[in-house]
Amino acid sequence: MHKPTPRTESPNALAFITRFFAAESAGGLVLMAAALAALIVANSPLADSYFAALHAVFAGLSVSHWINDGLMAIFFMLVGLEIKREVLAGQLASWNQRALPGFAALGGMLVPALIYVAFNWGRPDTIGGWAIPAATDIAFALGVLSLLGKRVPLSLKIFLSALAILDDLGAVLIIALFYTSDLSMPMLLAALGSIAVLVALNRLGVKKLLPYLIVGALLWFFMLQSGIHATLAGVALALCIPLGKPDEEARSPLLHLEEKLHPWVAFAVVPIFGFANAGVSLSGITADKLVDPVPLGVALGLLVGKQVGIFAMAALAIRAGLARLPDGSNWAQLYGVAALCGIGFTMSLFIGALAFPGAPELVDEVKVGVLIGSVLSAVLGVVVLRRFAQRGVNLIAIWHYRNRAAGR
Repeated sequence: MHKPTPRTESPNALAFITRFFAAESAGGLVLMAAALAALIVANSPLADSYFAALHAVFAGLSVSHWINDGLMAIFFMLVGLEIKREVLAGQLASWNQRALPGFAALGGMLVPALIYVAFNWGRPDTIGGWAIPAATDIAFALGVLSLLGKRVPLSLKIFLSALAILDDLGAVLIIALFYTSDLSMPMLLAALGSIAVLVALNRLGVKKLLPYLIVGALLWFFMLQSGIHATLAGVALALCIPLGKPDEEARSPLLHLEEKLHPWVAFAVVPIFGFANAGVSLSGITADKLVDPVPLGVALGLLVGKQVGIFAMAALAIRAGLARLPDGSNWAQLYGVAALCGIGFTMSLFIGALAFPGAPELVDEVKVGVLIGSVLSAVLGVVVLRRFAQRGVNLIAIWHYRNRAAGR
């Protein structure tokens, strides 16, 4: 997730953004370590203890449910804060800023879903996982991108962040519309009442965070009991937190909460989720299993669908004059970043658990597909950005030179 960007330009803006991406990449590296640790533990003598701990029941919910429904509500609250900030006063505040990441995010969600559906067509037990490869893991992607240092211009990192914000928004809508179980009307009405209270607090100009957080906790409980996924309470709460105006002397409640949440989400919530969800026993996985419809659809959706969808839609938008390449970047670098967007760890695993409740064997297949697709996407993105980015600069410079010489 990303820290707040400055509301106004300042001499320290570049330093702020640089520090921001450094913290972001650090969170991605911690997540990588947590996922690797989960894989090691799940395939070691500690495996039984690992899985038993996740299924242990506390206060009516398993540890796994507390992580996926409770801790991840905090993750989604940060997602909601980011979306609101960026749309009102950040990288997505105008059409020109939204155009390229918007078109890219659309392609990056549609094509992976279509690839998954193609491999699972006619299989009612697995077709519901179509949204699994449609999401990008911003922490992982920026963590990998950070390893390339100055080979990647800052404008591309900002593009990747904006794309991921829109990607997260799409994932939130998908969860709300397609992964909601049977509804309890009394609890749903209580949840709607809580949202009405949050909106009223915003309209009344309440700037203290405590009232919002108290009502937000009640909203989470009502949503948990209503059948709507409880993590969406975090998004609803975030959208009601006031941003404030740039000329106000008081500190923005939204920016303050986002700043406080960011390190907890980056270095605790998401790594804990990764450790709890990436663990899969590889003992029963054979070559035949790898080409089953679910892991194959997920892996190819991430590896092929993401890069094709993002790059193709971005290229069409640029060629049509609806958007332009990020400053200082070239087509090869844009393609490399599109490949990195195939890293779909956190949100893909989360949607996989929602898509196949009560089917642990399918969830394990999802994990295998996500891991394979994400690792191959990371490798491809790094290779392209390391080996071919500079060549892309030269080719484009030559192309422009020839066009000028020809008077075109």
